[in-house]
Amino acid sequence: MRNIYLDHSATTPIHPQVFQKMEPYFKEKFGNPSSIHSYGQAVKAAVEEAREQVALALDTNPSRVLFTSGGTEADFLAIVGTALANQAKGKHIIISEIEHAAVLEATKWLEQFGFEVTMLPVDNYGMVDIHNVEKSIRKDTILVSIMYVNNEIGTIQPIEEIGFLLKNKGILFHTDAVQAFPILDISLNKLPVDLLTISSHKINGPKGIGALYIKDGVKIHPFIGGTQERTRRGGTENVPGIVGFGEAAKILMETKQKKREHITLYRVKMIEIWKDYIGQDLFVINGHPSKVVPSILNVSFLGIKTDTMLMKLDMKGIAVSGGSACASKIIDVSRVIKSLHLPDEVAKSSIRISFGYQQTIDEISYAANEIANIMNRHSHRM
Repeated sequence: MRNIYLDHSATTPIHPQVFQKMEPYFKEKFGNPSSIHSYGQAVKAAVEEAREQVALALDTNPSRVLFTSGGTEADFLAIVGTALANQAKGKHIIISEIEHAAVLEATKWLEQFGFEVTMLPVDNYGMVDIHNVEKSIRKDTILVSIMYVNNEIGTIQPIEEIGFLLKNKGILFHTDAVQAFPILDISLNKLPVDLLTISSHKINGPKGIGALYIKDGVKIHPFIGGTQERTRRGGTENVPGIVGFGEAAKILMETKQKKREHITLYRVKMIEIWKDYIGQDLFVINGHPSKVVPSILNVSFLGIKTDTMLMKLDMKGIAVSGGSACASKIIDVSRVIKSLHLPDEVAKSSIRISFGYQQTIDEISYAANEIANIMNRHSHRM
């Protein structure tokens, strides 16, 4: 049986070059970056080199890159840190209903301290309407957080347009770019955002390390005391993780264009196989038809519920993902899919396929054909 991993939006395999770069920092290069002796300073130099690599991949100044334990912490610091630092101006925050759980939980945490949160709806494609953003702005609005690319359906939000709208009104703008960074070109010298979140393990780097871009002049309240990260996040740095993140960012810069071309081909190939062997009326592509990243393919195979399809594919050695899982391990319709207001048959049968590094067109064809076989056997039983 073949094993094919098609869940790169959840996490990615570490690149061999990244692992090789990290290895010495687990052994002989073990110094504390805050130490003034040569052991510490050699490691400090490696941390700053990694910061430069991440900054280069974002087209920004290294001083604006703050390392965190991952995307979740970066989101929390962006939302809660800026809210607390700017609460004298107001206590109103705007987010979308399909934000990552890290953003939702951060705003829930703030509500207990008197902050008000407006949650914007999305259309059937998962797109935020910029007019709704504008209509929701109040005199006491201090922050808007809209994710760049949705992690379940791949829809790309109009970040640039929203950013210019908010810039003109003097409102801070945060975007979770965890799913955008691996596939889209991002230039923070041009993109009108004040804060932006990325994560290492989505770009074939190590887990447990992420980063938050903070534009110059943005006030942010730190949560962990200490002098590290320019006093904005204390604690001894995760040096191997930071070094690995920097190397992964460097590789991403060098390969992103080719990666995007290959992944686009994989997406097209899968859909073509399904059209030929299933029929276009038996599956539905969820998300925006054109404003979508090629790396995420959310599709509903009509007549087969999500958990059934996941189980059948897992038995074939093919790893994809479905909706959110509750404690009993039963797959429920995800919050994002519910927000699209799709017909029940579509919503209850959606799966997410996500492509990435080391994938081959042969694997893609095999997986697509296995899905077609499952669908055809299922329809014959009905």
